[in-house]
Amino acid sequence: MYGSYMTDMSVERWRLVTRPDLSELRVLANVDVLVVGAGAAGVAAATVAAEGGADVLIVEKYGFAGGAAVAGMSGTICGMYLAADDPAAPPRQVVFGFTERFASRLRDRGGLTSPQRYGKTFTSAHDPLMWREVADELLASAGARILFHTDVVEVIVEDGRYRGVVVASNAGLGVIRARRIVDASGDGAIVARGGGEWWFGDDGRIQNPTMFFRIGNVDLERFWDAWGADTICPAWVTERIAAARERGLDLPRNKIWIFDTGRAAELLVNATRLVGDGGRMLNVIDPVDFTIAEISGRAQVREYARFLREEVPGCEDVYVVDTGVEAGVRQTRTIRGIQTLRNDDVLDARKSADAVVRSPWPIELHDGERPKLHWIIDDYYEVPYGTLVPAVGEDVIVAGRCLSAEHEALASARVTAQCFEYGHAAGVATLISLEREIDYRAITGRAVGDRMIRSGSALTPAEDVPSVDIERTHA
Repeated sequence: MYGSYMTDMSVERWRLVTRPDLSELRVLANVDVLVVGAGAAGVAAATVAAEGGADVLIVEKYGFAGGAAVAGMSGTICGMYLAADDPAAPPRQVVFGFTERFASRLRDRGGLTSPQRYGKTFTSAHDPLMWREVADELLASAGARILFHTDVVEVIVEDGRYRGVVVASNAGLGVIRARRIVDASGDGAIVARGGGEWWFGDDGRIQNPTMFFRIGNVDLERFWDAWGADTICPAWVTERIAAARERGLDLPRNKIWIFDTGRAAELLVNATRLVGDGGRMLNVIDPVDFTIAEISGRAQVREYARFLREEVPGCEDVYVVDTGVEAGVRQTRTIRGIQTLRNDDVLDARKSADAVVRSPWPIELHDGERPKLHWIIDDYYEVPYGTLVPAVGEDVIVAGRCLSAEHEALASARVTAQCFEYGHAAGVATLISLEREIDYRAITGRAVGDRMIRSGSALTPAEDVPSVDIERTHA
């Protein structure tokens, strides 16, 4: 039987006491492709693989798709538009493919706002219910099977190859066998459980989680007149937050962001900074830290809502509509891939002959009192395919924020538009792997990128990419 976990309240100490006897467990499915996690990356990977003719099963711990975008209520599709120094520059979209496909479905329903100013770039806010519905429709129409309310509790690895998982639900334990596995958990959970290599952030330090929330009964005209056109708060708000903190309010972040949701009298707020006692970093891989983040996050939401009522025009009578189902997670495990996205790849807007995803999003590092932003002006970098392929283990690929990237690079590469495209890339690579009966590491990024271009993605032509020292791009 499957045993319990033991812990001393530190994530490094969690370990399995016993492992399940597979011979005693029912095989629930034998599939071509198992996708773990139904966030942006997982939905894209499952849809693309199923549309390509693969037998696909996607498993998700919640009763809905959406991951950080919905359960964490991150609420925006960031990473679609170029940044510019000219404040009058219009939105210039450079990321398409599955990202645009999903965004278009949302727009058609009225579930995605027009681009909103975010510093030097733009983002759009989505309706979380419509996000779930679009995901349901895409997965169903592609023919992907879905298992909600299902957790992976063990990974089956045979001779270095990832062959399946043990899942748990209220019905009990069961086995899912798969020819290929896409780890879209966001946390690299499948790679890690199967013995793959990974690390946490910058020498163990990762970005702070947050608790998004929505407020209702806003006088939107008065609010935007006072706030201005930028969703990032003006200087006078930062000054008032500092003064309110001196008065005793729990307002750890001085720089906060507020977005129009597209609903009448409602706004989406990104304001909280979640840490442990004494400012201790919270690593939400550990459920102890995750619990602290969520309890303290909900309390902090009330403090920021009080601040808005007392200090910001148009918010005098607002109330909290809801918070995320879980704390918004920006970073946990990073897998070690056969290539690694470096910090200076982002800073230098480097293109890649093996590119599968492009990103114009700034380095947006949430670590401390205020976020640190480094803009990529009028340009973008590209993420190579090898960042999705684990350096250890076969028949598994990752999609989402756990890609192989240095700390600051990940602070740019982790956002929603790019996660859709990582899933797109993983789905394409999986189809190539199955069709040719070859390992993921035997596939070139150009082969994946070419198929993605035919599906609407935008990538730099190989002949326009300058040569790069291979040694500096590999982990």
